[in-house]
Amino acid sequence: MSTGAKFERVKSIMARLRAPGGCPWDREQTFDTIKRYTLEETYEVLEAIDNRDWKELTSELGDLLLQVLFYAEMAQEQGSFTIDDVLDALSDKLIYRHPHVFGDTRADDSAQVLRNWEALKEEEKRKSLPTSGETLQNQPALLLQGVTNKMPALQEAHKISSKAAHVGFDWPEVQGLFEKLSEETRELQEHLNGLPAAGSNPPQIPQELRAQVEGEVGDLFFVLVNIARYLSVDPESALRKTNRKFRRRFGWLEEQLREQGRTLEQATLEEMETLWQRAKTLEVPKT
Repeated sequence: MSTGAKFERVKSIMARLRAPGGCPWDREQTFDTIKRYTLEETYEVLEAIDNRDWKELTSELGDLLLQVLFYAEMAQEQGSFTIDDVLDALSDKLIYRHPHVFGDTRADDSAQVLRNWEALKEEEKRKSLPTSGETLQNQPALLLQGVTNKMPALQEAHKISSKAAHVGFDWPEVQGLFEKLSEETRELQEHLNGLPAAGSNPPQIPQELRAQVEGEVGDLFFVLVNIARYLSVDPESALRKTNRKFRRRFGWLEEQLREQGRTLEQATLEEMETLWQRAKTLEVPKT
């Protein structure tokens, strides 16, 4: 069976599920109810990639494709667009945004490709501005207007700092970022130094100080995201890997205590720290 035939088969299955007499659950879904599944499936794709689990990735990519087919089927039912329109839009966009492949534009490296890409997207935004009024039509969109804030905060920070860097608003070298990280850390510490030493853990932050502390913590995150960008590291992926590493080590720590007939609450911090260090030495790094 050809790739086209296989695509038509899964498309017809989706249509059957939504048709009268199809699946009651599928027929009840709307654009709004499916949104959360799209996000879940995206993260499951990323998880499979991080684990280098190619069999699982095959399945998860299929689930992600299902989301596209689901939206397209619902759109066709209400007369908005079809999956053919989606495919045409994608093909046209790929050709338009790769003039160095399909046209006469030159791009000798990926950095030039990205600069060309940003220029083309800016042109697209300009053309999409309201046609009423010549001033609006000729005025370019602001650089960060095209970055949605509906994505995870780390990803949004990475996106907006990348766009700023592409127009030259960036640290000339990574050392400047580490100096900025130290500066932001000191500022946060200065806010916390004034708190009463009541021995509380976590510290009780007065309401009038909380907004400032939150701002300083946000600044720390933003600098860390910039360091990741500068080093060509995806911050979302890096943090997910650290989360899983913590899960593995902490799970091993808890299992050791259970074998001793004890709970986490019954162990001292020193005992847990000793087990934590053992977990680090026993763990075999994943390749």
